[in-house]
Amino acid sequence: MIEGLQLRHHSADEAKEILDQLVELYLKVYAGGGEFYSEDRYRRQLDLHMQRAGWELVTASVDGSFVGYIYGFPLPPETRWWDGIHEPVPPGFTDEDGTRTFAISELLVHTAWRRQGIAAALHNELVMARPEPRATLLVRPENAAAQTAYRSWGWAKATKLRPSWENAPTFDVLVRAPTDRIEPD
Repeated sequence: MIEGLQLRHHSADEAKEILDQLVELYLKVYAGGGEFYSEDRYRRQLDLHMQRAGWELVTASVDGSFVGYIYGFPLPPETRWWDGIHEPVPPGFTDEDGTRTFAISELLVHTAWRRQGIAAALHNELVMARPEPRATLLVRPENAAAQTAYRSWGWAKATKLRPSWENAPTFDVLVRAPTDRIEPD
Protein backbone atom coordinates (compact mmCIF):
# COMPACT_ATOMS: atom_id res chain seq x y z
CA MET A 1 0.00 0.00 0.00
CA ILE A 2 1.14 3.52 -0.73
CA GLU A 3 2.48 5.54 2.15
CA GLY A 4 0.38 8.65 2.69
CA LEU A 5 -2.75 7.21 1.05
CA GLN A 6 -5.88 8.67 2.62
CA LEU A 7 -9.39 7.42 1.95
CA ARG A 8 -12.34 9.64 2.80
CA HIS A 9 -16.10 9.02 2.71
CA HIS A 10 -18.31 11.81 1.37
CA SER A 11 -22.04 12.36 1.42
CA ALA A 12 -23.68 13.92 -1.63
CA ASP A 13 -23.61 17.35 0.03
CA GLU A 14 -19.90 17.03 0.77
CA ALA A 15 -19.21 15.79 -2.75
CA LYS A 16 -20.77 18.92 -4.24
CA GLU A 17 -17.85 20.85 -2.77
CA ILE A 18 -15.37 18.77 -4.82
CA LEU A 19 -17.54 18.25 -7.90
CA ASP A 20 -15.11 19.99 -10.24
CA GLN A 21 -12.26 17.75 -9.01
CA LEU A 22 -14.39 14.64 -9.59
CA VAL A 23 -15.21 15.72 -13.14
CA GLU A 24 -11.61 16.77 -13.87
CA LEU A 25 -10.25 13.36 -12.84
CA TYR A 26 -12.98 11.56 -14.79
CA LEU A 27 -12.08 13.52 -17.94
CA LYS A 28 -8.37 12.72 -17.49
CA VAL A 29 -9.03 9.01 -17.01
CA TYR A 30 -11.39 8.78 -20.00
CA ALA A 31 -9.59 11.25 -22.30
CA GLY A 32 -10.13 10.26 -25.91
CA GLY A 33 -12.92 7.85 -24.96
CA GLY A 34 -15.50 9.46 -27.22
CA GLU A 35 -18.71 11.38 -26.83
CA PHE A 36 -20.07 9.06 -24.13
CA TYR A 37 -17.30 10.27 -21.80
CA SER A 38 -18.07 13.98 -22.21
CA GLU A 39 -18.03 16.50 -19.40
CA ASP A 40 -21.66 17.46 -19.92
CA ARG A 41 -22.93 13.86 -19.79
CA TYR A 42 -20.84 13.05 -16.73
CA ARG A 43 -22.01 16.15 -14.84
CA ARG A 44 -25.62 15.16 -15.57
CA GLN A 45 -24.88 11.60 -14.42
CA LEU A 46 -23.30 12.80 -11.18
CA ASP A 47 -26.17 15.19 -10.51
CA LEU A 48 -28.75 12.43 -10.94
CA HIS A 49 -26.79 9.83 -8.99
CA MET A 50 -26.01 12.16 -6.07
CA GLN A 51 -29.76 12.57 -5.52
CA ARG A 52 -30.18 8.84 -4.84
CA ALA A 53 -30.88 7.72 -1.30
CA GLY A 54 -27.79 6.09 0.16
CA TRP A 55 -25.38 7.57 -2.43
CA GLU A 56 -21.81 7.33 -1.15
CA LEU A 57 -18.41 8.45 -2.44
CA VAL A 58 -14.95 7.44 -1.26
CA THR A 59 -12.00 9.49 -2.48
CA ALA A 60 -8.30 8.63 -2.43
CA SER A 61 -5.59 11.22 -1.90
CA VAL A 62 -1.84 10.84 -1.63
CA ASP A 63 -0.03 13.62 0.19
CA GLY A 64 -2.97 15.93 -0.48
CA SER A 65 -3.27 15.11 -4.21
CA PHE A 66 -6.59 13.73 -5.41
CA VAL A 67 -5.80 10.41 -7.20
CA GLY A 68 -9.02 8.37 -7.42
CA TYR A 69 -12.55 7.66 -6.27
CA ILE A 70 -15.41 5.21 -6.19
CA TYR A 71 -19.11 5.87 -5.76
CA GLY A 72 -22.38 4.05 -5.80
CA PHE A 73 -25.87 3.76 -4.35
CA PRO A 74 -28.52 1.16 -3.45
CA LEU A 75 -30.88 0.37 -6.31
CA PRO A 76 -34.43 1.57 -5.56
CA PRO A 77 -37.55 -0.51 -6.35
CA GLU A 78 -38.29 1.38 -9.58
CA THR A 79 -34.70 1.52 -10.81
CA ARG A 80 -33.76 1.96 -14.45
CA TRP A 81 -30.35 0.41 -13.77
CA TRP A 82 -31.38 -2.86 -15.43
CA ASP A 83 -32.90 -1.23 -18.54
CA GLY A 84 -31.18 -2.70 -21.58
CA ILE A 85 -30.19 -5.96 -19.90
CA HIS A 86 -29.60 -8.91 -22.23
CA GLU A 87 -31.72 -11.99 -21.65
CA PRO A 88 -31.82 -14.59 -20.32
CA VAL A 89 -31.51 -13.79 -16.65
CA PRO A 90 -32.88 -15.83 -13.75
CA PRO A 91 -36.37 -14.94 -12.51
CA GLY A 92 -36.17 -12.06 -10.06
CA PHE A 93 -32.63 -11.06 -11.09
CA THR A 94 -33.68 -7.44 -11.71
CA ASP A 95 -36.14 -7.16 -8.80
CA GLU A 96 -35.07 -4.43 -6.39
CA ASP A 97 -36.43 -3.18 -3.08
CA GLY A 98 -33.90 -0.50 -2.11
CA THR A 99 -31.92 -2.85 0.13
CA ARG A 100 -30.98 -5.77 -2.13
CA THR A 101 -28.33 -4.41 -4.50
CA PHE A 102 -25.62 -1.77 -4.21
CA ALA A 103 -24.60 -0.42 -7.63
CA ILE A 104 -21.09 0.87 -8.18
CA SER A 105 -21.26 3.54 -10.82
CA GLU A 106 -17.61 4.66 -10.99
CA LEU A 107 -14.25 3.42 -9.80
CA LEU A 108 -11.33 5.28 -11.27
CA VAL A 109 -7.71 6.02 -10.50
CA HIS A 110 -5.46 8.54 -12.23
CA THR A 111 -3.21 6.74 -14.72
CA ALA A 112 -0.04 7.85 -12.91
CA TRP A 113 -1.25 6.10 -9.73
CA ARG A 114 -2.47 2.79 -11.14
CA ARG A 115 -1.15 -0.66 -10.18
CA GLN A 116 -0.32 0.48 -6.67
CA GLY A 117 -3.33 -0.90 -4.81
CA ILE A 118 -5.41 2.30 -4.79
CA ALA A 119 -8.36 0.83 -6.73
CA ALA A 120 -8.43 -2.20 -4.41
CA ALA A 121 -8.30 0.05 -1.34
CA LEU A 122 -11.16 2.20 -2.67
CA HIS A 123 -13.16 -0.90 -3.59
CA ASN A 124 -12.70 -2.49 -0.18
CA GLU A 125 -13.43 0.73 1.68
CA LEU A 126 -16.80 1.16 -0.01
CA VAL A 127 -18.02 -2.30 -0.97
CA MET A 128 -16.99 -4.36 2.01
CA ALA A 129 -18.91 -2.14 4.44
CA ARG A 130 -22.21 -2.19 2.52
CA PRO A 131 -25.19 -3.95 4.13
CA GLU A 132 -26.78 -5.01 0.82
CA PRO A 133 -26.48 -8.75 0.10
CA ARG A 134 -25.39 -8.14 -3.49
CA ALA A 135 -23.46 -5.56 -5.48
CA THR A 136 -23.34 -4.89 -9.20
CA LEU A 137 -21.38 -2.80 -11.65
CA LEU A 138 -20.96 -2.34 -15.39
CA VAL A 139 -17.59 -2.70 -17.10
CA ARG A 140 -16.54 -2.47 -20.72
CA PRO A 141 -15.77 -5.97 -22.09
CA GLU A 142 -12.51 -4.76 -23.65
CA ASN A 143 -11.23 -3.23 -20.39
CA ALA A 144 -8.95 -6.17 -19.57
CA ALA A 145 -7.30 -4.51 -16.56
CA ALA A 146 -10.63 -3.78 -14.88
CA GLN A 147 -12.03 -7.20 -15.76
CA THR A 148 -8.99 -8.90 -14.21
CA ALA A 149 -9.14 -6.75 -11.08
CA TYR A 150 -12.85 -7.33 -10.52
CA ARG A 151 -12.49 -11.10 -10.97
CA SER A 152 -9.68 -11.12 -8.40
CA TRP A 153 -11.98 -9.24 -6.00
CA GLY A 154 -14.74 -11.85 -6.29
CA TRP A 155 -16.90 -10.40 -9.04
CA ALA A 156 -18.46 -12.60 -11.75
CA LYS A 157 -20.02 -11.76 -15.09
CA ALA A 158 -23.78 -12.17 -15.10
CA THR A 159 -24.78 -10.94 -18.56
CA LYS A 160 -24.50 -7.84 -20.77
CA LEU A 161 -26.36 -4.56 -20.74
CA ARG A 162 -26.61 -1.62 -23.10
CA PRO A 163 -28.07 1.44 -21.34
CA SER A 164 -30.54 3.59 -23.23
CA TRP A 165 -28.35 6.69 -22.89
CA GLU A 166 -27.23 8.31 -26.10
CA ASN A 167 -23.96 6.80 -27.40
CA ALA A 168 -23.88 4.25 -24.58
CA PRO A 169 -21.64 1.24 -25.12
CA THR A 170 -22.55 -2.34 -24.25
CA PHE A 171 -21.20 -3.35 -20.84
CA ASP A 172 -20.63 -6.61 -19.00
CA VAL A 173 -22.80 -6.81 -15.89
CA LEU A 174 -20.78 -8.04 -12.92
CA VAL A 175 -22.23 -9.17 -9.59
CA ARG A 176 -20.87 -10.40 -6.29
CA ALA A 177 -23.65 -12.84 -5.39
CA PRO A 178 -22.95 -16.44 -6.47
CA THR A 179 -26.63 -17.42 -6.25
CA ASP A 180 -27.48 -14.79 -8.87
CA ARG A 181 -24.58 -15.62 -11.16
CA ILE A 182 -25.20 -16.56 -14.75
CA GLU A 183 -22.45 -18.45 -16.51
CA PRO A 184 -20.51 -16.20 -18.90
CA ASP A 185 -20.66 -16.64 -22.67
